[in-house]
Amino acid sequence: MSAVTFLPNPTESQDLPGRVHLTMPGEIDFCNAADLLPLVLSEVRARGDRLEVLVLDLTETSFMDSQGIRLVNDIRHRLRPGARVRLVARTEGVVSRVLELTGLRRDVPVYDDLAEALAS
Repeated sequence: MSAVTFLPNPTESQDLPGRVHLTMPGEIDFCNAADLLPLVLSEVRARGDRLEVLVLDLTETSFMDSQGIRLVNDIRHRLRPGARVRLVARTEGVVSRVLELTGLRRDVPVYDDLAEALAS
């Protein structure tokens, strides 16, 4: 059995073309981060030049270590020029704290509301 126990759940908003929402797993760490990258990039490549905003939804993620930060950075650096990453995370909890401590919040906007992230 693979270390990745989920398949990212892609959702394309009908009202907001160019936006893709991926729900991330409950934990992102050394066990699954490396396997998540090709899954997310596959969803990105499937949209080609139409992708404007990729929203990674971390609201169901209860644990994330430095490998999760690395994953987000790897994703954002592999997007085509002009495409942007947005994160959705609960304001309280480990994930929000990791995003703050690592400084990723300065580089990638973090929202507590999915609709706001998709509209950005």
